[in-house]
Order: sequence, then structure tokens, then C-alpha cells
Amino acid sequence: MDDVLVEKVLRAVELVPRGRIISYGDIAALVGTGPRQVGSIMRLYGSNVTWWRVTNASGDLPSHLRQRAFEIWPTEGITVKPNGRGCRIREHHVDLEELAVAHVAATADLMDGPQPPT
Repeated sequence: MDDVLVEKVLRAVELVPRGRIISYGDIAALVGTGPRQVGSIMRLYGSNVTWWRVTNASGDLPSHLRQRAFEIWPTEGITVKPNGRGCRIREHHVDLEELAVAHVAATADLMDGPQPPT
């Protein structure tokens, strides 16, 4: 897996503030990949970041993550939907424009490929 892409995804997740949610697709658009790739990165490398702030576009979590996330969400002010699968993402959605600006700064040190010698 592309180490730079992994780092971009993980840094994006870490920038999501307490009480806010972002979707796999939002992160994908931010870093220039697809939602499935973001999901794979989160599955393989996301255990040390604020993974509970990343859901699908409906605000739902995979069933194996729900119990732990639902223990954390109330401490951040995130409420569970009546269907018990996730949250109302519109109520808790991160400001994507603000996140994009922060992400540019947070990833400025990453190379997108070979750089010319200086």
C-alpha cells in the first residue's frame, strides 16, 4: 500500500475534531482516492487514530466497531440514531472546507512522488 496515501488518510482522521464525524467518501475526496481504499487503510492502520469519527455516508459503522464507538460517542456529544447503526451524520458532520485547509498544512511534509534534487 502507498505509504504516503496511508499517512494522508490517517492525518485527515486525526484532524476531525471531537464531536464531529467524517465519511470514508469525504476522506477519499480529500486525499484523492476511493472510499474503499480509505476503508482498507482504516482497517489495516487505523487502530491508533480516532477511527470512531469515520463512518459511511449514512453515518453508520460496521457492526464490529459499533459497541466500542458507542461507548466513546457520548463523551464527545455524538448521539446514536434510533436504528442503532450509527449517528445522524448531518448533525455531527465535520466542516469539510476547514478540514481541507488544515489537511494541506498537516501533510505539507509528505512527498507525492519523486522530487527533483535541490
